[in-house]
Amino acid sequence: MTYRFVTERLDYSDLAGGAVLRSAPGHPGFPVRLASEVFLRAWHTLGRPRSLTVWDPCCGSGYLLTVLGLLHRDKIAGLVASDIADGPLRLARANLALLTAEGMQKRTAELEDMSRRFGRPSYTQSAEAARRLQEVLARSGGDLGHVVGQADALDRQQVTDLLTDMPPPNLVLTDMPYGEQTSWLGPHQENSIPGLLGTLASALPPDTMIALTTRGRRVGLPEGVRATARFRIGTRATALVRLKDLQPAVVGAPER
Repeated sequence: MTYRFVTERLDYSDLAGGAVLRSAPGHPGFPVRLASEVFLRAWHTLGRPRSLTVWDPCCGSGYLLTVLGLLHRDKIAGLVASDIADGPLRLARANLALLTAEGMQKRTAELEDMSRRFGRPSYTQSAEAARRLQEVLARSGGDLGHVVGQADALDRQQVTDLLTDMPPPNLVLTDMPYGEQTSWLGPHQENSIPGLLGTLASALPPDTMIALTTRGRRVGLPEGVRATARFRIGTRATALVRLKDLQPAVVGAPER
């Protein structure tokens, strides 16, 4: 299937992992154009709300959320990033800090200093990219609030604790672990997608939209769970699911 909303091939090099946005081995980046397409499909399916709170429960380095915050600041009110492990969360905090003027200024100064000390063109180019991204963020709405927390996405109590005292996310968007560079961790890993959907259904309102992406031809939803939309672009497949369409008996969610 082709792109429906991001029809132009734009230059996303300023958002490349390892330049301004931080990356590390084992924390794969998500294709930027595809990230924008998945977000826009979910946003349109939700009725194009003025602003969204977006949560990635398997955030890894926070790359996906940071990219969406920079590309679609005008549509996003806040971001929530969570993961089970400390290492990814350190990267996520550093990347999501770029969605504030202070964080981007610090990153720009760091890259400029590295350019002066080491004289490498790559650092100079990254510093220039940081300045451009700083301008993009300022033009599109400025600082974007975000929360980064530790939680096992398959553990209902941890997820409930994470989301306490904050507006519930109305879009959950994640690149699911698929066993190559990333894998499910924790005691509930064998339950993966059914467990994730059950956790989300227990913690979020029924009108919440879930956008699940994975490598392969199709996202394997539990039997009886109806997707609002499915599409596959490149090597990744995506399923959009509304929590209200889940069958409680299938995912173990409480009756509503």
